[in-house]
Amino acid sequence: MDHKNSEKSVHAQATDGDYPAKTFTAEELTVFGVALLTSAGASAEEAQAVTDELVAADAAGHPSHGIMRLIQYVNFIEIDLIRPGARLKIVSESAGVDVFDGQFGLGQFLMREFLDVAYRKAREHGSYTAFARHFNHIGRLGSYAQDAARNGFLAMMMVNVNGASRVAPYGAAEPRLGTNPICIAMPNGDDWPVMVDTATCVTAEGKVRIAMQNGMPLPDGQIIDKDGNPTNDPAEFYTEPSGAILPMGGPVGYKGSGLAIMVEMMCGILSGAGFGRHDVAVGTNAVWLNLVDLGQVIDTKHYAAETKRFVEYIKQSRPMPGIDEIMLPGEVEHRRAESAKLNGIPVLGGTWHQLSTLAAERGVETPAGITGAPE
Repeated sequence: MDHKNSEKSVHAQATDGDYPAKTFTAEELTVFGVALLTSAGASAEEAQAVTDELVAADAAGHPSHGIMRLIQYVNFIEIDLIRPGARLKIVSESAGVDVFDGQFGLGQFLMREFLDVAYRKAREHGSYTAFARHFNHIGRLGSYAQDAARNGFLAMMMVNVNGASRVAPYGAAEPRLGTNPICIAMPNGDDWPVMVDTATCVTAEGKVRIAMQNGMPLPDGQIIDKDGNPTNDPAEFYTEPSGAILPMGGPVGYKGSGLAIMVEMMCGILSGAGFGRHDVAVGTNAVWLNLVDLGQVIDTKHYAAETKRFVEYIKQSRPMPGIDEIMLPGEVEHRRAESAKLNGIPVLGGTWHQLSTLAAERGVETPAGITGAPE
């Protein structure tokens, strides 16, 4: 598979003209996403699983992993870089460690099957570790880790990213690493799980793409151009040869770079997916997932009480000047998702213009949006 031509098609250029943002209900975006994916050949079940995750990411305030990805997914299905109908294939299996191959299927759909196996085996054995390769882009890791936490697990995940190198190793002027996110989540009683979900670089590639789609500059210190010079122009990232995202950490970027390198080794080498590959779809993921059944480690009532006490301990910290509230990781996403239920989900104008254009080409009806919603 050669992704070079497809790479250009999914990283749409900054749009001409002024396209207003629109606001939609989750139901509107879900129906729209399912229709687009099924028009490209995904089954209804696959399309629903993928779209549910994309819309949830938008609702949580992470449009980099939201419905804007439909442009990429539909394009890759059309050119056989994503293969609807692919299912998890067991490469090796044991009581506590499995290796799977996703056979380039739709990542969010495959993750549901992956988690079903993981939950069952973790409950049976107390803990469970697995590696999986050749998943199309699985989206927001925090969604899966939060679900696992709500089911009583300590969840740890990471993925490496093949298809196109995105991130410069510390001190390098060219990309050699993926964005390689790491995620950890733990239960928090009946409330939102405490969860960290972060790329090992300073920004997600999807955020660079959104800036590109909407003609917006990037903040200082996020990307360099093909010559290694700092730039705020997202177009300088999508050149040939490409620019690069910088590793997380700024002046101590060796920390983010070091984490990204370990993710490449754990997810890329151990899963059999490899690293630095350009012969697969952009965003192809290999996954490491580890679950611990907390009920087999600690009395769950004691854990819930201690977690509540710890959350209060952190939130009662004296804030710095200009800070109104101390929040724990995962809390802001929870609040955004609750707000989206009442106020809808905003989509930037340039992004919606490109989605609408794709829908028109495929004969898919676009939703009207929320009447009177802010644009």
